[in-house]
Amino acid sequence: MLNATAAEALSAALLLLVLAFAVVRPFGWPEAVVAVPAAGIVLATGAISLDHAGAEARQLGPVIGFLAAVLVLAQLCDEEGLFHFCGAWMARGAAGSPQRLLVQVFAVASVITAALSLDATVVLLTPVVFATAARLGARPRPHVYACTHLSNTASLLLPVSNLTNLLALAASGLTFTRFAALMVLPWLLAIGTEYVVLRRFFATDLAAGARRPDMGDPPRPPVFALVTVGCTLAGFAAASAVGVNPAWAAFAGAAVLAVRALARRTTTPVALFRAASVPFLAFVLGLGIVVRALVDHGLGAGLGHLVPGGTGLADLLAIAGLAALLANLINNLPAVLVLLPLTAPHGSVAVLAVLLGVNIGPNLTYAGSLATLLWRRIVREHETDVDLGEFTRLGLLAVPAALLVAVLALWVSSTVIGG
Repeated sequence: MLNATAAEALSAALLLLVLAFAVVRPFGWPEAVVAVPAAGIVLATGAISLDHAGAEARQLGPVIGFLAAVLVLAQLCDEEGLFHFCGAWMARGAAGSPQRLLVQVFAVASVITAALSLDATVVLLTPVVFATAARLGARPRPHVYACTHLSNTASLLLPVSNLTNLLALAASGLTFTRFAALMVLPWLLAIGTEYVVLRRFFATDLAAGARRPDMGDPPRPPVFALVTVGCTLAGFAAASAVGVNPAWAAFAGAAVLAVRALARRTTTPVALFRAASVPFLAFVLGLGIVVRALVDHGLGAGLGHLVPGGTGLADLLAIAGLAALLANLINNLPAVLVLLPLTAPHGSVAVLAVLLGVNIGPNLTYAGSLATLLWRRIVREHETDVDLGEFTRLGLLAVPAALLVAVLALWVSSTVIGG
């Protein structure tokens, strides 16, 4: 078995390898191809004990199940026509104005990210936004960049909006509704800040004009999908209030749409299995075990000296800033896994400050979140490239401003309604 120094070095090297593979994904291979063997290596070498690996798996298990259900729910909503309806609504509401289209994209992306998770915004909404901009003859860059920024920033509101939120909910001890009550003001102000920054940054593209195409008859809303999503969100709150894992509500919502789709033969069991993205779920588990090994051998203790012990405004700003920095260095998912055990003893507000950092901070660099990496691949599939300099300049303007107002809003919310 390895000594502590060797175990720390091995865990750090494996974490970097796992993240590098997730960024590059050669030959389109899933992230789990490296993450799962890496978890096996830290177990086999004793870099993490079997007990600690089991504890990590038990902690992540419900979160991973929740994520699978939400991914299936989002895919079935797409097959019900929800995202096509959103595209038609945005095109009609824009009335030939790129500025109005940006408002529509912000509204739709914020709601979809909050209700169906950031993956739905990146994977399902971004192609719709490309098609809508092309339909209007508008330059796509402002609207497509809005998708990636909001997939991160707009994921602050609900525990279901982001995998990091699910982890934070478990660590915070908050109920579903109290989590949302504390985060609604940071969510609104961060989105508003993003809008102001993007509107000014892309002023030239937005002023280029567009055309008003013949819209025809308005599309019929996918009522069944909308009602199912609404009932699922209500189920999240109700389950949390009575101490039941909200994952059961997610499974129920996905099951309702799945039964309908199977009965109508618009999907198959194989398609549902693919929608659950099992390789990505395995990646999350493998990554969690590797990160836990690194935390056990020094990273946690080292960062523990940097985490403030209070929840005053200055403390929350420091926690959120540290979380944002760490997210851009090692990706937001490992960052939240590292920081939650260090901040949970200081209370739920400290945990939510971490969440502000790991959700808003990744808009600064490509590697900040898996959603941003996935968005970049989708943009390239539409024969559009993302300039690294432009992405970074926009991030340098948006991230500090959005993070500052979000932390201030969290401090106000926690002062008024309590943490």
